[in-house]
Amino acid sequence: MASSALPPASRTDSILILLRLEALALAVVSVAFYAHNGTSWILFAALWIAPDLSMLGYLRNSCWGARLYNAAHTYIVPAALAAIGWLLHNQLSLALALIWINHIGIDRLLGYGLKYAEGFGITHLGRLGKPRPATPPR
Repeated sequence: MASSALPPASRTDSILILLRLEALALAVVSVAFYAHNGTSWILFAALWIAPDLSMLGYLRNSCWGARLYNAAHTYIVPAALAAIGWLLHNQLSLALALIWINHIGIDRLLGYGLKYAEGFGITHLGRLGKPRPATPPR
């Protein structure tokens, strides 16, 4: 019979550290490849925040917002775009993919993980921000 108890905090913390280090590695590699690609840094700066437009889904409701955010913050589409750009020798496709990968890596490094429908602050990397007190301060 499986236990429903959560793993000890130290085990969870070590996994979160590995996930953040993985995100850092992807951010560093993507920016290094971007620099090697020779594409404009103005393009990089202008489009870096673009995946966060997916947060507009939260205007409808948290379930819709989480779905859109997660779709824009997984490596699946930018990895495919990078592969296409590399195979077709298309610098723009590769540049867009590297910007996108870098954005996701930095987000994950900072703790902005994939979202659950219960709210924006509940992610696969834990809760965003500080824990709330059990009772409101007086």
